[in-house]
Amino acid sequence: MKRVKGDEDACSSSSEGPTESCKKVRKLQPSKEKHQEEEEEETDVDLCEFGFDWAMLPQEILLNIFQFLPLLDRAYASQVCRGWNQAFHMPELWRCFEFELNQPASSYLKATHPDLIKQIIKRHSNHLQYVSFKVDSSTESAEAACDILSQLVNCSLKTLGLISTARPSFMELPKSHFISALTVVFVNSKSLSSLKIDDTPVDDPSLKVLVANNSDTLRMLKMSSCPHVSPAGILCVADQCHGLRELALNYHLLSDELLLALSSEKHVHLEHLRIDVVSENSGQHFHTIKKSSWDAMLRHSPKFNLVMYFFLYEDEFGPFFREEVPVTHLYFGRSVSKDVLGRVGLHCPRLVELVVCANGLRPLDEELIRIAKRCTQLSAIGLGECEVSCSAFVEFVKLCGRRLSQLSIMEEVLISDHKYNLDEIHWEVSKHLGRVWFPDMMPTW
Repeated sequence: MKRVKGDEDACSSSSEGPTESCKKVRKLQPSKEKHQEEEEEETDVDLCEFGFDWAMLPQEILLNIFQFLPLLDRAYASQVCRGWNQAFHMPELWRCFEFELNQPASSYLKATHPDLIKQIIKRHSNHLQYVSFKVDSSTESAEAACDILSQLVNCSLKTLGLISTARPSFMELPKSHFISALTVVFVNSKSLSSLKIDDTPVDDPSLKVLVANNSDTLRMLKMSSCPHVSPAGILCVADQCHGLRELALNYHLLSDELLLALSSEKHVHLEHLRIDVVSENSGQHFHTIKKSSWDAMLRHSPKFNLVMYFFLYEDEFGPFFREEVPVTHLYFGRSVSKDVLGRVGLHCPRLVELVVCANGLRPLDEELIRIAKRCTQLSAIGLGECEVSCSAFVEFVKLCGRRLSQLSIMEEVLISDHKYNLDEIHWEVSKHLGRVWFPDMMPTW
């Protein structure tokens, strides 16, 4: 087969690329003979005859292609030729990265290869901007994450997330080791906007370092289950980080002073506040937040979402829902009494979503109907191990109407009565919802 000399030179000049760039493809040409079955004649055509060379693809096109490839495929592609290897190391491809650190002996999850981690630290640490660490339950993985953090001295991160896929392995580390590694990021990142450090031994002094270097840019802070942080420590963040829009923390860090700081004129409107109310031991006592503090928060940020997760024993709900609370999303992870749910109906007028995992053996008829009447924004509800009569449930759905976009009720929750049985109720509920509805079924395997 003859080839134009210029094309031949183009192929041979790409010494950095593999011979695959000039691979032959088969072109199928159907025969044109009449009254005979079409036959395909194979002819060898060299791509270089058309002046096409994979090694000469523009970097912009390679960048767009590489962005859609998994990391492993990108690494394989980088071995094709020098141009593709250069594209593999383009800064744009390394701004966002998730380090997956797992021990093969104790985890089935994939892990970022150690050689790749070394290469990232050596060549791309100054390109990293959006970084997360996903570690398993082993202390070795948490230590590896801290070792990487301590080497990020030349990067200015915008987001950082420390995620424990199982038990909080960061809590198993020596506190000083973790704080030292985290402080490296706080000091060198002058534009950190999002920080997720749940279940870590972060403390008040390290938060002061965070504020000193990133107070103008911090927008989101998630730090639930951080036992070494005090109410004064989180108050320092609220006082200095006036752009904070999203905050997640445990109830023991919530105070009237914190709510007033978030409601100051200097502070932007808060969009999302998540509070985890967790009991470590039965009989634990919880402080009360004044209604005036919640009112100040609501006046300053009238559209903010207040999400509250409760993991309490029944005798620990005393301080809660005695006065009006602007909660919008409410989750009860343990058994909750009829009395508490009755107070929810009286004092949570902004409620949008309610999930009750368990209640007891007393029907929640009156409580549900009260919630439907007074919580006029309620659009989602889920009931687990509870009891509700079919008549009361139909009345609840009738009062809420089609605003109920999510209705997840286990079949075992509904108790047949003189008006409806389980075979009839789904028709009545579907009529009021304006769509077909059935109760959830408990799998039997």
